[in-house]
Amino acid sequence: MKMLIVPAFLLAIGILVAVHEFGHYWVAKKLGFKVLRFSIGFGKPLLMRVGKDPDRTEYCVAAIPLGGYVKLLDEREGEVDAAELHRSFTRRPVLHRIAVLLAGPAMNLLFAAFLYAILAMIGTEVVKPVIGQVRLDSPAAAAGLQRGDQIMRVGDRTVDDTEELQIALIRQFTDDGVIPLRVRRNGGERSLTLKVDQDRRAMTEPGKLLPGLGFDLAAWNSDTLIAEVPSGSAGDRSGLRAADRVLAVDGRPIVNGGEFVTLVNAAPGRDISIEVERAGQRLRIVAAVPAVTDQGRTIGRLGISLREGPRSYPPGLLETHRSGPIAAVGIGVAKTWEMSALTVQMLWRIVTGQVSAKNISGPLSIAEFAGISAYLGITAFLAFLAIISVSLGVLNLMPVPLLDGGQVVYQVVEAVKGTPLSERAQMFGQQVGIALLVVLMSLAFYNDISRHLN
Repeated sequence: MKMLIVPAFLLAIGILVAVHEFGHYWVAKKLGFKVLRFSIGFGKPLLMRVGKDPDRTEYCVAAIPLGGYVKLLDEREGEVDAAELHRSFTRRPVLHRIAVLLAGPAMNLLFAAFLYAILAMIGTEVVKPVIGQVRLDSPAAAAGLQRGDQIMRVGDRTVDDTEELQIALIRQFTDDGVIPLRVRRNGGERSLTLKVDQDRRAMTEPGKLLPGLGFDLAAWNSDTLIAEVPSGSAGDRSGLRAADRVLAVDGRPIVNGGEFVTLVNAAPGRDISIEVERAGQRLRIVAAVPAVTDQGRTIGRLGISLREGPRSYPPGLLETHRSGPIAAVGIGVAKTWEMSALTVQMLWRIVTGQVSAKNISGPLSIAEFAGISAYLGITAFLAFLAIISVSLGVLNLMPVPLLDGGQVVYQVVEAVKGTPLSERAQMFGQQVGIALLVVLMSLAFYNDISRHLN
């Protein structure tokens, strides 16, 4: 899988940048702007072709693949022939300029809708939001959630799969920490209420939401086998051995390796009873679980490694959702709108401190996700492209100088004033934009490095 990370990342970035810049390029051509260059990447061109159209537009692939640009004729960047002044960016109507600037983000959003529609027609396999393990003394236990409950609604939102559940939970986080649920249990439905009194911001960190609420979701069944027990580890001291098959912890049957890890992590500083099968015999082992600190959180760890047998899903847990072409278009548009709104909401909550800034990912994490999705198959890679395309479209609409949204603000100000912003004001805006982007990228890189170190 590691060998896929770089090529998958470059392929994803190349596709998304090409889509974004094609939006600018196509609308600029249609509205009479002169396009000098269409570039995928920055820096020295590696491949270049000159178009046969009268404008002799250059099409190139450059050395630095993290972005791209469409260069338009612009008298601010040099002398322009008097016969072509009317095609310069600054001489075109303001509405035309705004249309060109908005076309890049719009194309990313349209591309995401197209991908979501394709996925809907191909058919996606989803996991129903069924409760697995519920931790004692947790908000989930206090609310009355039980193993086997299927969550039907979160607040006023219907949830059909685990992805929709987590999105709905994030959306429902409010100042009072009250999350109304509707669950199906034993053929009937009932209302429950999750109340979160602890630090909700910490629970918005990646991977912390469900553990913070005190439950995990039902998943696959597989044999959980101990692969390695390092000498001197807590697992070794307790008597665990390689090739042991884990059956239960504190009397609770273990259905897969993830559930075993969850139970061990939840037992720092105390003894747990582990039932294993060894050479055909069932043994009970009492293990003292040391407390360790991981990413600022105290968890239990035995210091052993696991491996799993073949996976199988309980009947009814998996569903395949597939739509016809017309319905798929509606699903694609609705999904893109939902993910765009969620992105804006998350960004605002990060700015206001309600959501952890650790959710901001940089190139390292994106590259890793690209490799994982490519390894999982074409549908996973298309879903990855869709989500990143939405993010790229929404982020470029932010009113920050250097981004398309910031440039649109300049054009709107000019339309209101009747004259362009002064060069001094534009230069100040560019400096502010650079500073904001440097801070954002520094935070993203810090999150990437911190996540890998931990």
